[in-house]
Amino acid sequence: QLARIQTDSVVKMLCELYPDLRFEIAVAMSTTGDKILDTALSKIGEKSLFTKELENALERNEVDLVVHSLKDLPTSLPPGFTIGAVCKRENPLDAVVFHPKNCGKTLNLLPEKSVIGTSSLRRAAQLKKKFPQLEFRDIRGNLNTRLKKLDEKEDFSAIILAAAGLKRMGWENRIGQLLSPEDCLYAVGQGALAVEVRAKDQEILNMVSALHDADTVLCCIAERAFMKRLEGGCSVPVAVNTVLKDGQLYLTGAVYSLDGSDSLRETMQTSVNYPQQNEDGPNDDVQHVGITAKNVPGQAQEAAENLGVELASLLLSKGAKHILSVARQLNDAR
Repeated sequence: QLARIQTDSVVKMLCELYPDLRFEIAVAMSTTGDKILDTALSKIGEKSLFTKELENALERNEVDLVVHSLKDLPTSLPPGFTIGAVCKRENPLDAVVFHPKNCGKTLNLLPEKSVIGTSSLRRAAQLKKKFPQLEFRDIRGNLNTRLKKLDEKEDFSAIILAAAGLKRMGWENRIGQLLSPEDCLYAVGQGALAVEVRAKDQEILNMVSALHDADTVLCCIAERAFMKRLEGGCSVPVAVNTVLKDGQLYLTGAVYSLDGSDSLRETMQTSVNYPQQNEDGPNDDVQHVGITAKNVPGQAQEAAENLGVELASLLLSKGAKHILSVARQLNDAR
């Protein structure tokens, strides 16, 4: 349902921009990540969990564009594909949804040993450290399934979900607590929608590029570059927070051990205040961590990507590789 709502919202924007064109939502597909619901995401171990089947349809020309949550897209896309649009980001923070009996509480007001559901190693690692009195347990399934599990059983006192998904579903009223970046840094790309297209399909690429939100593009390029340099994915706890203010891009990035006891966190900034230049010619289709954004200044994109790489390199120089490889091994052994 959420995937459909997200797709509909992108189609609506395209219809407003191109009233003469007809957009047909051809297929609702299930992906590997949708089908395997009894295993933690971090254990399935496939990079393109939520994208592979959709990319196959794109390659066969059965569809022309695919709408994803950006956080589901790997930092390296298969050859021949690109992210042709990154739409304006919804609130990227994580949210706590409480069991009806805990309505009005916050995490630190829950009784000791209360069980919190999350399918994310990143959320669990940060919150275990912040709230050592609580227990964290895997919960899988789409948003509807997870809310049903929370409400109808007594297994969980609360669950952690992305605020953006709840808002898009019209369930904002279920948000009991928004987790600030001090409590919980969010996932790379969280809250942003991406439109994936064939890289060589200029017509479609030009059409969807009108949906790019420049600020979101720069934040997400920095985040994705950070993740790529760390070789992170959903099997290790990597988290970020980005702020773009007065032409300065601030990126906070962190890595965690599975229990949150070991962590590294740093913030860096760079200027992204560059004018748009007419970059006709071969530079038109330069990709930055899988994103093609012709209408965002190329120098700004480069600065954002360098920021992500430099921040990751700083963490690696301080021992991030060890933290992440131990986290990976422990996760594999679980």
